[in-house]
Amino acid sequence: MLDEFEGTIQGHRDGHGFVLRDDGESDIYLPSNEMRAVLHKDRVKVRVVRSDRKGRPEGRVVEIVERPSHPIIGRLLQESGIWLVAPEDKRYGQDILVPKGATGTAKPGQVVVVELTEPPALFGQPVGRVKEVLGEVDDPGMEIEIAVRKYDVPHIFSDACIALARGLPEKVRPQDKRNRIDLTDVPLVTIDGEDARDFDDAVYCEPAKVGRSKGWRLLVAIADVSHYVETGSAIDVDAYDRATSVYFPRRVIPMLPEKLSNGLCSLNPEVERLCMVCDMMVTAKGEVHAYQFYPAVMFSHARFTYTEVAAILGNTRGPEAVRRKDRVQDLLNLADVYRALLAARSVRGAVDFETTETQIVCDENGRIEKIVPRTRNEAHRLIEEAMLAANVCSADFINQGKQPGLFRVHEGPTPEKKEVLRNYLKAMGVGLSITDDPKPSEFQAIAEATKDRPDAQQIHSMLLRSMQQAIYTPMNSGHFGLAYEAYTHFTSPIRRYPDLLVHRVIKAILGGTKYQLPTLPTPGEAHAKLAKRLQKNNAAKLNGKVAEPNQKPKKVSQDTLAWQAAGLHCSANERRADEASRDVEAWLKCKYMREHLGEEYSGLVTSVTTFGIFVTLDAMYVEGLVHITELGGEYFRFDEARQELRGERTGIRYAIGSRVQVQVSRVDLDGRKIDFRLIRDGEDLPVRNNKERSGGSFDDTGKGRPGGARADFKAAPPARKPKSETRAAKPTGGGKGAKPAGAPNRKAAQKKPRTRR
Repeated sequence: MLDEFEGTIQGHRDGHGFVLRDDGESDIYLPSNEMRAVLHKDRVKVRVVRSDRKGRPEGRVVEIVERPSHPIIGRLLQESGIWLVAPEDKRYGQDILVPKGATGTAKPGQVVVVELTEPPALFGQPVGRVKEVLGEVDDPGMEIEIAVRKYDVPHIFSDACIALARGLPEKVRPQDKRNRIDLTDVPLVTIDGEDARDFDDAVYCEPAKVGRSKGWRLLVAIADVSHYVETGSAIDVDAYDRATSVYFPRRVIPMLPEKLSNGLCSLNPEVERLCMVCDMMVTAKGEVHAYQFYPAVMFSHARFTYTEVAAILGNTRGPEAVRRKDRVQDLLNLADVYRALLAARSVRGAVDFETTETQIVCDENGRIEKIVPRTRNEAHRLIEEAMLAANVCSADFINQGKQPGLFRVHEGPTPEKKEVLRNYLKAMGVGLSITDDPKPSEFQAIAEATKDRPDAQQIHSMLLRSMQQAIYTPMNSGHFGLAYEAYTHFTSPIRRYPDLLVHRVIKAILGGTKYQLPTLPTPGEAHAKLAKRLQKNNAAKLNGKVAEPNQKPKKVSQDTLAWQAAGLHCSANERRADEASRDVEAWLKCKYMREHLGEEYSGLVTSVTTFGIFVTLDAMYVEGLVHITELGGEYFRFDEARQELRGERTGIRYAIGSRVQVQVSRVDLDGRKIDFRLIRDGEDLPVRNNKERSGGSFDDTGKGRPGGARADFKAAPPARKPKSETRAAKPTGGGKGAKPAGAPNRKAAQKKPRTRR
């Protein structure tokens, strides 16, 4: 009997798809004919029928287990008298037919949300009705409206949540101050970005004796969201559902209603606010000698920006310092403890790569004005180290209290990634490598040893790519990148649900009780996935171990199961928020680059694949692909060890860090892709009209701080599996599959290699 597996369909814009198996094993490839009767996100049972020449499994769908009722976003079109919606997400490989009476008020060309009324079949397209009209494709903010629905980001608070928030007080009341330490006379201050609207944290530092030596007393005060958001309340249910605030250019979708996020919980200047305090004694060597947690009431004495603090620390007699003369000494104390904590970080061997993050600056209509690098100054690092110290104390406190909670776990590189990195370092002539059980200090040592090399950026990029993604889990296994034995998130409960849970656990330990996770109305996708993993114990990887085939399933308590599900849910929603944000940024960059078609720029190769090189422009910080067909008429061999493409005839090499000149040749707004053409010295640039170069149906017409943690690690996308050699020849075309009689075939998709992008 052939093997059968359950999993979730992930479509590909070229017509084929993959089944992401529930047990976490290798994906199963589905050819385009198998995708005719299923849709992206469907849950199916699939039978492996063969393996391709590389040994990868290919499947056949034998049963549709579940068809989620996710709405599909697309553009309403009328062709040959037939109405259809072309999905914006090209992973949905078929257009949706819309009966004439089911278009509602939508007009041709508008972006709509469609609800399926008939699923696809082998010889019939899916049918649906227009559920919501979003507007014209060029309306300001349309890219955000699309993204929140495309990624199913909750963006409307429930009526019960809004009503409950409306009933909360406008300010701290006398009864709220009971059993709290009064810190209103302590000059705590907030330090955030210029555009921040909610303030999670405030800090204060003063010199103090630690034992017989000098040191500092460092206070990190965090908004006490848990005082107002009760477990299981309507606000709590909505907050858990969102799990994180989502940050877009010019718009934030908050985890909490605005009355809380920007008002009652935000540590605004010169008003009393409730907070949870991590009160630490730090030695001259930057070690936390002692700490305590307690609820308090505070009064922010100033709202600083990073730029302002950096200017004061750089010149204590400058105009910024004169305006804030009462707080200058406090800032100098913070700078002193920061330098001590930074020294301890170096001794600990934590990984600290300098990467370039960008910020999109838009005008009032949402159009990109410019893309600029985010500069991290000393003030950013000062706050970062203070928050890290508080997070570490939180994790230790939960461990000492022997209560379950969510840790922020970042494990070391997998054996496969270690091997790739070792081969790369050897091929590049780097004198250092990593051991079988590497420590973060080994990565940092390599980064330090190579920082002055011309290819330093390439090497550091490979070091970063070898890292795994940080997750939330009740099983503490440390944070590899930061070199901590235990780490959690305590410092941002306004915008991250895991931080809110950590606050509740800390309060329970202080009160001598045990915190129970809320019982939510619906278990959610994370709970369902976890239950399936537990049922498939022989394949599931729980507690870092793989069960033996004949071993009885390990009994897991309902409490542990609930915490594991909460960790999965928060981790998945964090990734969802990141994907939605990246999608919007990619849309904006594509629209921006349509205005620069045909123009020439210098850039840096930032990624190398079997099918070409990705180049980031120096002036605009925009990434695009130079397809291998644009590199010249010869064989290009992909060298996995060196991460480079090499021409067999000319010997020309393209590797991460190579400098090139490119021309913007094509922009695909639907696919969020920008294509470049390589320019060589003395080459004339052909001039074509813009319409010829742009593609896709959508081209027919015309703080907040980031959602992730400060100083946290997220793995870069894994390098695509290379082929031994790639010919610079264009792929052949092919059909997309059967359509019903009379239905228009809008376009034929090209068949491309089975690469998940």
